[in-house]
Amino acid sequence: MKKIVLITGATSGIGKETALLLVQKGFLVYGTARNTDHHNLPFRLLPMDVRNEASVQAAVQQIIAEVGRIDILINNAGVGITGALEELPTEQLHNVFATNLYGAISVIQQVLPTMRAQHSGLIINIASIAGYMGLPFRGAYSASKGALLLITEALRMEVKPFGIEVTTISPGDYATDIASRRYHAPVIENSAYAQVYQEQLNLMNEHVNSGGNPAEMAAKILKVINTPHPKVHYKQGSFLQKISIALKRLLPSKRYEKMLMKHYHLNH
Repeated sequence: MKKIVLITGATSGIGKETALLLVQKGFLVYGTARNTDHHNLPFRLLPMDVRNEASVQAAVQQIIAEVGRIDILINNAGVGITGALEELPTEQLHNVFATNLYGAISVIQQVLPTMRAQHSGLIINIASIAGYMGLPFRGAYSASKGALLLITEALRMEVKPFGIEVTTISPGDYATDIASRRYHAPVIENSAYAQVYQEQLNLMNEHVNSGGNPAEMAAKILKVINTPHPKVHYKQGSFLQKISIALKRLLPSKRYEKMLMKHYHLNH
């Protein structure tokens, strides 16, 4: 019997590449997007805004009505945000957490009753290497993904008795269109942060544009799906990105901060 997979944010980047790979490997894939128009894809696409509980519930109930189960949830929908914390609009701060954290939790809450009844299931939360450290001018994004990492650790222990596995995969920079969908706080003329923030924006876009192929993340997700008892966390990115997490554990905190500031050209 084909395994049923639900992937949020499946019309671009990592979500789309993963959906295409899983279809090719014989999974029955349901993808979601806020806008389902003008997409010609070889899998079912359902409307879902993870920030809207009724929308999440409707999509999950439609899958249950059609096929009776959900074997794998891949929480991939997410948004980026950049800006000096002092200058970030409260509305945009709420939106990044509503999408990256509360949205993921909302989908999990809707699929868990079915997975418990099945006494099986796998939940993969797509976090970020940025969630392991507070990155300058990306603090809100780092915080939303860091919270997702911790929520996953707690959830794993809660649902283990029901035969449900939960894990995270944290990508580094990948060449997706997240930069075009990211909320950028405007560079404010005469702002104390104007020059350094503009430099950071240029650097971030360079990193994304020169990032890895999202197909690498899709392959990693498939590998985790085929792992009987996944680890708590996985990282997928360049050597430098992955070693930065290990260095944070090993180095004194101020030494690590200095290293990050040098990497982002923030040494003054």
